[in-house]
Amino acid sequence: MSNVQSIERAFTILKILSQYPNGLRITNLAQKAGLSKSTAHRIASTLVNLEYVYKNPETEKYILGNELIRLTGSMLSNLDVIKVADPYLTNLSRSINETVHLCVEDNGEVLYVDKKESNQRFRMYSTIGSRGPLYCSAVGKILLSGMEESYFNEVINNIKFIARTERTITSIEELKKEIKKVKLQGYALDDKENEEGLRCIGGPIYDFKGNTIASFSISGPASRLTLEKVENELAEKIKITSKQISEEFGYVTK
Repeated sequence: MSNVQSIERAFTILKILSQYPNGLRITNLAQKAGLSKSTAHRIASTLVNLEYVYKNPETEKYILGNELIRLTGSMLSNLDVIKVADPYLTNLSRSINETVHLCVEDNGEVLYVDKKESNQRFRMYSTIGSRGPLYCSAVGKILLSGMEESYFNEVINNIKFIARTERTITSIEELKKEIKKVKLQGYALDDKENEEGLRCIGGPIYDFKGNTIASFSISGPASRLTLEKVENELAEKIKITSKQISEEFGYVTK
């Protein structure tokens, strides 16, 4: 049975926007969707009216709307890791006043399933339900570090390395070396690799078998999250929070 073209195009637009948490203007959105500008505008406007997409009146950028988040919320809330991690991640975010994300791996990508926002002037524009790359994010590196070898090789062999900044890892060899480092130190660092001026530090969440079932991170501008602060304060907070949440799942610290 053939697809309904208008519905297929609408979902294409939603999928594209999920990959751009900062939003896209209609020209870029149309180009990425392979649609004419008028067609993309008509579909996007309909999605805005239905509140599945939000259009920022100042930047004229389209981002995923609250209705879509509410629609997927019931599914996401069923993930035990969200409920269990919630108080610990809330406490972590409040203790340092920085944004904290909770993520899982899905089909070779990072899937953001929860977010604790800071009240800092500079805020993160990521959204629950959005996706990101494994190879250049702290949460992604943690998820990679917890994979079984066969699945790890399968995933990294399918990665399309894109230099998002001058610091981005762009080869399998570099990535393997980085993941070994992550395993040794117990946390991962995104040192302005995914986005210019942004630094993130991530940690794992283990189940009772020692499997990595999720990852979480502290994110903020590099001017606030200095390497000195990471080493002297944040790395320890990540490890403590990782231990606390993992123990809720029956993990016994080695």
